[in-house]
Amino acid sequence: MVSEKESEGGINDTDIRMDHICRVALRSVGDPQKRAAGMAFYMGKLWAFCPYCTQPLAQVVAALAGGLGKLTGMFQSYFKYGVIFVNTRAGAISLLIDFECSGILEIMAFVALLAFFRAYTVYERVVVGILGTFYIILANALRIIAICVIIYVFGMPSYYVAHTFVGRILFYALSVLLYFFVFTKTQIIRQKVGGFTYGTDK
Repeated sequence: MVSEKESEGGINDTDIRMDHICRVALRSVGDPQKRAAGMAFYMGKLWAFCPYCTQPLAQVVAALAGGLGKLTGMFQSYFKYGVIFVNTRAGAISLLIDFECSGILEIMAFVALLAFFRAYTVYERVVVGILGTFYIILANALRIIAICVIIYVFGMPSYYVAHTFVGRILFYALSVLLYFFVFTKTQIIRQKVGGFTYGTDK
């Protein structure tokens, strides 16, 4: 069975990357919002290890991705176990959607940042948080679909390229799009610009 989890010695690249982001956020001096967001982000990272959150997300992603697979006959989803079987000419390959592939890390990062983003009201944060969570889940499902289609077309040797490059680029591109509309564009539109006068004005 091929799992999308890549680890060595119990420490994986995701843990190192996430810990670094958390430490940078917590060390942001002079900016209480960033410090608070960093603390919430770190708490979210710890909470994400809870299997009660990871497994349901893996099941949802597997079910969404398996819908297209069932229609095309390219792959089959056993969403109860978070597993997808891809048919290739050389045989079948199984993909296990585990902690790192469930999207829980990305969801917690998004929710933690949104919770302390004061451009929105509390009600707007709740609504945007729910919609954003569904968007991330859908984006992750599209990533899994892309990986499965590539493996189906090009065979098992294409797994590394499909997972490491194509899938990640697609998911990150969709994530950047989400962050642009939720954070960047909103900040630009709603930012308060103070008035100014020239020195000669009375």
